[in-house]
Amino acid sequence: MKKILIIHGPNLNLLGTRETNIYGRITLESINKILEDEAVNLGVEISTFQSNHEGEIVQKIQDAKKDGFCAFVINPAAYTHTSVAIRDAIAAVNVPTIEVHLSNIYSREDFRKISLISPVAMGVISGFGQDSYLFGLRAAAGIAKKI
Repeated sequence: MKKILIIHGPNLNLLGTRETNIYGRITLESINKILEDEAVNLGVEISTFQSNHEGEIVQKIQDAKKDGFCAFVINPAAYTHTSVAIRDAIAAVNVPTIEVHLSNIYSREDFRKISLISPVAMGVISGFGQDSYLFGLRAAAGIAKKI
């Protein structure tokens, strides 16, 4: 079975209580459960990972190939706009990557409109709340099944 890694960046552990006017009331645990159910429907296996620490995310990306992952879905959160290290890790491992965001980053503050991750991602899904993750997982599963 194809394995897909779901990476949640900083502050996403606070979903459900954090800026609910932007991110809604869904929790990270609920998103992960929805993704696990969809993975079964898609015939893929997923593993979820959340960290507030850039280096831990970089290490997880670097370890992905040896751990058998054939695609990533990543919400780099605030690191979208600042992390050359995460961008370079994605480029280095050459694993198909889908970037996702709960909010539409292009309709928010100017600094959020710049993604360092997008140039090394196969695609970006933004602004659909929890469905951004579902769309990302479906895209990653489609890519994984072709590998």
